Amino acid sequence: MLRKGHTDTPAEHVESMVAIHNFLNEGAWKEIVEWENIFAGGLSQGWEKCKRGEEGLAMDRAKREYLTMLQTERRRAAGQSEEAISKAEQDLQPKLLRFQGDASKPTPKARILRTLAQTFPNSFGSEPSFDRHDWYVARKEPNGSVKEVRYVIDYYGGGLQASGEPVFYLDIRPALDTPTAAAERLIRWGSDVWYTATGSGIREQIKQQEMQAKNAS
Repeated sequence: MLRKGHTDTPAEHVESMVAIHNFLNEGAWKEIVEWENIFAGGLSQGWEKCKRGEEGLAMDRAKREYLTMLQTERRRAAGQSEEAISKAEQDLQPKLLRFQGDASKPTPKARILRTLAQTFPNSFGSEPSFDRHDWYVARKEPNGSVKEVRYVIDYYGGGLQASGEPVFYLDIRPALDTPTAAAERLIRWGSDVWYTATGSGIREQIKQQEMQAKNAS
């Protein structure tokens, strides 16, 4: 903080600031891992996972976590050490290569939102982003090669909760460095909008209810 020119921060606030910083970093990394789990296998695999919107992604995530838990229990039953189990699980995850933050250089999206908030405060009245990070991730591709992928993160303040605790929002997405990154963003966000707008989720629920009623009879 001293390096960035913040010389007036009370020492008693540092501990809580570190806790918030760590909490935000953990949340950012969890979202990046989710993007990687969707698209590390290629755009076609990403589309298969995204075509049912965020609801389908949540179900896929729960299934993946359950299978990981079963695999971990099998390894424990086979006598593997906790260190070996942890290493095997980490090998399947993307690796963070480096990251950098520069609040003085907001992303194009953050600048657009700031302009809209100034022009149309009643419709876009949210606070401007207070920080920007770039995280570089090593992605393992299906052919065994490793590709560096950059993610951009905009940090927004969301006021205070009733308890007085601050609220933060993180906007995390692959940087538009390649056509592939643009396609990933389009697939994930566009498929969720399409799935919701076309009522596909409601139709699937009705179909499941009909099947349950048929099986019950």
